Amino acid sequence: MKHPQQGQRLELECRIPRITWGASWFRLEKDGNLHFIVSSNSPQNTIFHEYKRISQRFEVSWRDSSPWLVVKSFTAQDQGIYFCVTNVNQVLHFSSGQPAFLPVTTTAAPTIPVASTQGSQVTKKDIFWHNPDPAAEHITPTATTQGNPVTKRNSTQQGPDAGISNENTPHFCHDTVIWVNLAGTCLLLLLTAITINITHCRRPSSP
Repeated sequence: MKHPQQGQRLELECRIPRITWGASWFRLEKDGNLHFIVSSNSPQNTIFHEYKRISQRFEVSWRDSSPWLVVKSFTAQDQGIYFCVTNVNQVLHFSSGQPAFLPVTTTAAPTIPVASTQGSQVTKKDIFWHNPDPAAEHITPTATTQGNPVTKRNSTQQGPDAGISNENTPHFCHDTVIWVNLAGTCLLLLLTAITINITHCRRPSSP
């Protein structure tokens, strides 16, 4: 098989052992059609397609009593399998087919760059710069029904006393103790005042 380049000159030999009365060239195209190119029995008697004496694309070169087919400038429409046919004692003889096609050009598949470990991985240092809170490094997201991530820190605040912060609990207890002591003191003063008043009322008045 021959792979001429675009625009290259191509020469094909008529591979028939004995040629007595000239030969003809045909091309079998990709669609299965057999295309007549030229018939020649001497350098002076050559007829191309449509009975033309001269062709812009082909020529015949006789070498050692054998007609060579010359494709002047090979193009995509010249691709096919070329045959040489001759008549020997009223019997047609076909040469072996000579495929001639343009070289197949293959394009390399695009390569996808792989990110390096240094540039793609997120380190703890990067997390710290985005979130200065050290406790944020230990927050792990968990799936919820609504699709919103819930952290461990948020989950500890859920429950019956979700509205009360753990940090405010000691202050609340301290305030409660103060109010209890103050209420007890007021109650004691009230009882003392009542006792004094009763004692004063029972004392006999002077004449």
